[in-house]
Amino acid sequence: MLKADNIVSFSQYLIALAITWTLIMVLLFRFFQIQILGHDRYSRKANTNRIRKVTQTAPRGLILDRNGKILVDNYPTYVLTAIPGELWDKDSIFKAITEYIDLDTRIIKTNYKKYYSGRFTPTRLAKDLTFSQISRLEENRLGLEGIYYEQVPERYFPTKVKASHILGYVKEVDRSIKSKLKNENNYALGDRIGWKGLEKRYEQFLNGEQGIYFYEVDAYSRVVGHALELEPKDPIPGQNIVTTLDLDIQYFIENIMKGKKGAIIVGNPGTGEILGAVSAPDYRPNLFTGLMLVTEWETFLDDPDKPLINRLIQGVYPPGSIIKMITASHLLKNPDFDPTSFKYCDGHYQFGNRVFGCWWDTGHGNMDLSTAMLNSCDVYFYKNNKYFNLDELSESLKSFGFGQYTGIDIPGESKGIIPSIKFMNQRYGKSGWSRGALLNICIGQGELSVTPIQVFNYINLLASRGNAGPPHLVMLDDLPSNVRPNLADEHWDQIIENMRKVVSHPNGTGKKAQPDIPGAIIYGKTGTAENPHGENHAWFIGWVDYFSEKYSLVILLENAGSGGVVAAPIAKKIFAHLIQDDNLVLK
Repeated sequence: MLKADNIVSFSQYLIALAITWTLIMVLLFRFFQIQILGHDRYSRKANTNRIRKVTQTAPRGLILDRNGKILVDNYPTYVLTAIPGELWDKDSIFKAITEYIDLDTRIIKTNYKKYYSGRFTPTRLAKDLTFSQISRLEENRLGLEGIYYEQVPERYFPTKVKASHILGYVKEVDRSIKSKLKNENNYALGDRIGWKGLEKRYEQFLNGEQGIYFYEVDAYSRVVGHALELEPKDPIPGQNIVTTLDLDIQYFIENIMKGKKGAIIVGNPGTGEILGAVSAPDYRPNLFTGLMLVTEWETFLDDPDKPLINRLIQGVYPPGSIIKMITASHLLKNPDFDPTSFKYCDGHYQFGNRVFGCWWDTGHGNMDLSTAMLNSCDVYFYKNNKYFNLDELSESLKSFGFGQYTGIDIPGESKGIIPSIKFMNQRYGKSGWSRGALLNICIGQGELSVTPIQVFNYINLLASRGNAGPPHLVMLDDLPSNVRPNLADEHWDQIIENMRKVVSHPNGTGKKAQPDIPGAIIYGKTGTAENPHGENHAWFIGWVDYFSEKYSLVILLENAGSGGVVAAPIAKKIFAHLIQDDNLVLK
């Protein structure tokens, strides 16, 4: 048999052999790298394709009133989701969904883009679906591959009160919100997070822990069963919080403020507990649950009455005459001041080239400190201006909590303005203001501004002789410290007695706040704060002693006129309700 000559040289043979073994070694090394070195990594990737992780939202904690009545609850609502990797024809499926549940396709597409976070992560398409809508989706289940729905707890407000500026609301976590969170890993897109009020302040307690479940899926992403090797985790509900609010008191003062602008706060002056608080106008508490139309949101933003502003903590107003107790305490501290000496009020007072008027144009006549307080005479305080120094008066105001945060347990509190020499110099320049500004400030006007919650703390300090707890809305064991004004006992006595006369004396500006209930002793002060932007603001502050009960009260009515004429009669109704005299008939 003939044989062909081997024309391959031995060197070529060695080269071919080397190449072959090199390729084999490369394959073996790659095999070792994948199977051994990268086992954990590729195992996780395989499990990602094989196992679907599904989270279940935990119910938020309930918010209760002081008597255990539920103010904020949860109710189940349906949420429609999609697994992006399972959508074979996204546009046609979305179009079909809109036909089945009568929802704008643009909403579904917007939500898909907004909440998308991965091919195999459930992406929210719509929420608050009705049982009827879910039923129609189930009827057409075969044509909706990759579409799922689940029940999630939504916030629900079961009582007749609103308390919207106190309770606040929750918001869905989107990419923008998630990127700003310090603990963003605790939230998934679409989760709820406290955004305003108590919901925000106590988010760490109200927010529960998500449940986690694991399912095996086949090559077509169809669920074939539970992943037995992974332990599921049931959702843990958030903690309940008990507020200081009294449902009955809250409902009563909310009704009083219907159609009005301003704020009312009722509380316990010793502890600082807030029993009821209203910022008016307000909004329905479920405004931010469910779907909100753009037109509805724009209506709230454009409303000139600004219902979204929390006037309790964010509204800043001139206090007017309600701060005259501080002015009086400042005078009493001066050893040269005689509270029994008289100053004549003829309705005006000239200081330099300016004339400062009293609220009573015809004048009050001879006034000492006591009669000046019950008549709220401005000229009396003008004529004692030699005892005032702006910085010292500023410190007296701060000693009662003005110009600083009260620490109320809802976020967004304003500090107001307490003018000092430094403040006035910065605003107007050293030669741009004069001592005449002090005359306005000492009667609660000028650059001075306060918030209703600061005024609430102030009246509590007066009622408790400087020993009030800080204002708060949730029952807590450990409260922060409050300011402690330093007044002599005889000065406390005189100021408090003068406040009693403001209501009980026939000439007192607060006489209309007296409900004439046996055993009820009312202390108060009215204020009519000049408003450069419109009608005057009306104030009434005070408290009632009724045997063992004591309640403090702050009323602010925007653009309403005189405190004694408008606010005091409302105080009368509230005091009567608080002490529950069923025999009293109020008109």
